[in-house]
Amino acid sequence: MAIPAFGLGTFRLQGDVVIASVKNALGLGYRVIDTAQIYQNEAAVGQAIAESGVPREQLFITTKIWTENLSAEALIPSLQQSLAKLRTEYVDLTLIHWPSPGAAVSVAETMQALVAAKEAGLTRAIGLSNFTTALMQQAIDAVGVDEIATNQIELHPYLQNRKVVEFARQKGIPITSYMTLAYGKALKDRLIQAIADKHQATPAQVILAWAMQSGYAVIPSSTQRANLESNLKARSLMLHAEDMAQIATLDSNDRLVSPEGLAPAWD
Repeated sequence: MAIPAFGLGTFRLQGDVVIASVKNALGLGYRVIDTAQIYQNEAAVGQAIAESGVPREQLFITTKIWTENLSAEALIPSLQQSLAKLRTEYVDLTLIHWPSPGAAVSVAETMQALVAAKEAGLTRAIGLSNFTTALMQQAIDAVGVDEIATNQIELHPYLQNRKVVEFARQKGIPITSYMTLAYGKALKDRLIQAIADKHQATPAQVILAWAMQSGYAVIPSSTQRANLESNLKARSLMLHAEDMAQIATLDSNDRLVSPEGLAPAWD
């Protein structure tokens, strides 16, 4: 299954805020929604989708299995709970949100449970999130590379994660970028602003276009309808080779997401 290049993230959005964001996005033409068990917003996302009137078959919905549900016994029941909250019989993509802390549950056990969930029709594709090269190899060894639809990782101009990206490309695993705007830090970058001025675009459009032209899927979030609409225009922005080269120089291994006790040993 090909991962859509552009979608809506819902991290840190809850209640009426996430309902408004999802409904605005769907009204503007978004059809990809990314959520997770730990976001505690699956029910609100499901409500927004139901109230939008957009047919289920037009949507691509992703959720992620939290660490306490990674065992063979817990994974499918937890995914069934997610489906009930989302008001759908299946999701399009289910990811391991974070590797099991301390390898309490093996990657192989979780991947095999995800394959079972796929075979049961609960999810159409499975994949990874926050996986290093070593952990990706464990997943490949467990179920084969063809089962792995994506590795969703923090990736933005200041953390270009080249070792993970190169390994994934060699293996044929697509990359999804999260935190693509670096919590807004990249929007204030002078180099990116200069590129945006040249193209009569916004900094956000430039960064999202850079990521998509680099071959990554993106899932930016916003609570503002105007920003949701503006971000969509990144799909038609074509940066020049010199623009891409300039943004490449911003890489500084500036990781923003690395929770203690949860993060693996990063590459």
